[in-house]
Amino acid sequence: MKTLSIDVRRAEPDDARAISEVHRQSWQYTYAGVIPHRALGQMIERRGEAWWRKATSGPATLLVLDVAGEIAGYATLGLNRARALPQEGEIYELYLRPQYQGLGLGRMLFGEARRLLKSLGCKGLVVWCLEENENAYRFYRGQGGADFCEGIETFDHRQLRKIGFVWP
Repeated sequence: MKTLSIDVRRAEPDDARAISEVHRQSWQYTYAGVIPHRALGQMIERRGEAWWRKATSGPATLLVLDVAGEIAGYATLGLNRARALPQEGEIYELYLRPQYQGLGLGRMLFGEARRLLKSLGCKGLVVWCLEENENAYRFYRGQGGADFCEGIETFDHRQLRKIGFVWP
């Protein structure tokens, strides 16, 4: 019988290549047909290995989901950027490689990100997702998030609605 190790930990510079690949795979899977093709490609290319290496020591906290030595997902988090909202913490991004979705690992990563923000003294949490991202919408509702506010993101002149989920 083998034991499978699953761990959520802070990202290290050596994780940059794997995080870049998670980003590419998850964004192509999630946003193809939602974000215009050219804009999506530019966003993915902009965040290569060097970008993620720098992000490991940036102002936002970067967590990785490590499954048996493979980076299966990541989350970025920090202080809420929407000053009009009372929530102090924000999860900026939470993505898993497509093959790891639907297994409960997203809940694990979300839970660790939320606990970390709480331990840093943040009261309340906000997470934004595009309205057309039905999987994320269901995920955040399933985690007890309240569909609280909305905004607009523009990609190559195409405006998409985003939903802000909040937790106390």
